Amino acid sequence: MPVHVRVLDLPAPPGRPAGRPGPGRLALLTLDPGDPRRPFVLGPQTLPQLREALEEAGRLAAAGEVVAVGVTGVQGVFCAGADLKSMAGTPDREAALATGRLGHDVLGRLATLGVPSFAYVNGLALGGGLETALHAAHRTVVTTARGLGLPEAHLGLVPGWGGTWLLPHLAGPDVAVKVAVENALAGNRTITGPQAVQLGIADVALEPADFLLQSLRWTAAVLTGEAPVARRTPLEGAEEAAAWEAAVARGRAVADARVHGAAPAPYRALDLIAAARTNGREEHFAAEDAAIGDLVVSPQLRAGLYAFDLVQRYGKRPTGAPPRELARRVASVGVVGAGLMASQLALLFLHRLQVPVVLTDVDDARVSKGLESVRSGVDELRAKGRVSADTANRLKASVSGSVDKSALAGCDLVVEAVFEEMAVKHAVLRELEPLLREDAVIATNTSSLSVTEMASVLAHPERFVGFHFFNPVAVLPLVEVVRTGRTDDATLATAFAVGASLKKTCVLVRDAPAFVVNRVSTRMFDEVVRAVDAGTPLMVAERALDELGLPMTPFRLASFVGPAVMLHVHETLAAAFPERYRVSENLRRWVEAGAPDLVTPKGPVEPTGAAERVLRQGAQPLSGPELLRRVQDALADEVRRVLDEGVVAGPQDVDVCLVLGTGHPLSTGGITPYLDRVGASERVTGRRFHPA
Repeated sequence: MPVHVRVLDLPAPPGRPAGRPGPGRLALLTLDPGDPRRPFVLGPQTLPQLREALEEAGRLAAAGEVVAVGVTGVQGVFCAGADLKSMAGTPDREAALATGRLGHDVLGRLATLGVPSFAYVNGLALGGGLETALHAAHRTVVTTARGLGLPEAHLGLVPGWGGTWLLPHLAGPDVAVKVAVENALAGNRTITGPQAVQLGIADVALEPADFLLQSLRWTAAVLTGEAPVARRTPLEGAEEAAAWEAAVARGRAVADARVHGAAPAPYRALDLIAAARTNGREEHFAAEDAAIGDLVVSPQLRAGLYAFDLVQRYGKRPTGAPPRELARRVASVGVVGAGLMASQLALLFLHRLQVPVVLTDVDDARVSKGLESVRSGVDELRAKGRVSADTANRLKASVSGSVDKSALAGCDLVVEAVFEEMAVKHAVLRELEPLLREDAVIATNTSSLSVTEMASVLAHPERFVGFHFFNPVAVLPLVEVVRTGRTDDATLATAFAVGASLKKTCVLVRDAPAFVVNRVSTRMFDEVVRAVDAGTPLMVAERALDELGLPMTPFRLASFVGPAVMLHVHETLAAAFPERYRVSENLRRWVEAGAPDLVTPKGPVEPTGAAERVLRQGAQPLSGPELLRRVQDALADEVRRVLDEGVVAGPQDVDVCLVLGTGHPLSTGGITPYLDRVGASERVTGRRFHPA
């Protein structure tokens, strides 16, 4: 049975003389999936088993055989949350309501055992897993835990098994909004064990060595009164109401900035957190049930589960990757270039691979600046607790720089990240190749240029591969691995193996102008720029795509990426596909003006004075809905062309690319399910991307 129950003698609290007895016995429930390859999840099979185990613990408590009940997990996982696969198959609202009620019934028993309950969070605790811990009276957490959170709004759900009531009452509404909405919408950000204590979610963080024994000793001390448990003092009256309202208002601002009203789940979660201030426990749990009933059968959740499963699968087994056994060993890396992107790449290789990294550039000033950037990045990792002081010192000693490319001679992998101009790339590759060993892999981080043409100057183009990262490199998890007609399997396997070691999701793409992400995204931005050129007010164009739930509006994103970069990609695609892409004179004028922000870079999206100075507009404006429809149709057309040309294997590849490369929300399912739902696929191409 996945939930084991055993009765343990509690040890004496810390500080008592050896041999003194503890305060009694404890019933310990262990959440064990029975398969070390899978985490424990709460679903149709395990929830009844957990209920049975809690009933047994309740009987032991009623008989006076135990003075407390504890719950823990195995192998660094407390509980990974709800069984999403079973949830995806929920047939109707009544079945969804039953799921909500079952979770509340089972987890709620932790509060009705007649003796104190303790959750020993030994690692990952997501969604229903964290809610399980919240139902207990007390919580310990291992200091090394890094996956604690309530990610439901990220998928299209709400924390529906007590989270929206228990968390704000335990740690305050601001913490509840941060964990259930702000973190969930920030790419499913999680918190660590020490952060859980700092936020008031857990009572104490304990070291991983003998974590369970330490937790039992702390339990004994709590039961004897030797370890008082401090909890936040709730505010009262008008002060409490004001704090609650401020937290929820902040959450709504975050949701508006992230999804622009396109996904209902975060707003439903905020409504529940707001209601928790005055709702009683059982009344509130019924409201959570109703939310689960509505959202589990919604198109947004089905789309979110599709995208979530897709991203998980690609992260484990990239489609089209050669066998990993073919990959060459990479024990040193060279980076040609020392600018912003090159420095980010060098830091990533240094941190994740922990191998020597060599930077080169055309002069000492650039090399010095690049090295300073990398070493500052290591210091930031140290400050955030990502690396130890010893590791930080070793990493900083492992990065070096030179203006002489012969310093790269011993590298197993060399990535060029120089200026995006073919002549410059050719010059670098001609100089570089003779300096390297014959088995060294050469990669390019080009965002839009032809990898095949780039390789044409190489004597051995079979060892050349596109390795396109996205900015910011440390944050965005996608790498487009670009194969030319000459790239061999060993080179390709090396790229995929290195990508996996960098904790990136790699998608195999065939060499084609701008590959997938930039090609599809540029088609979208091209429609927006055309509308502005024709006379559509800037803010109408900015807000027209809110339905897509993208993390940034079009011109804010263009400022972030860099208008010069956008212009370069537009020029590349206009040269390749002049019948569909063009270069806007407004875009060119924007770059020539020094690329000032046309809309505010932070806070509410508003035009800046630069917009009036830079933009020249016609007299044929579009409405927001008209522009949205044009964008939908353009996207459907371009994605179909990408697929028909064989740039990627299928629509799933496109979805993974746009979710991980540009931040398309999971609640839309990626781009192709969205285009199917709104009818653009059939409207433009006569067929859907997915079966109905």
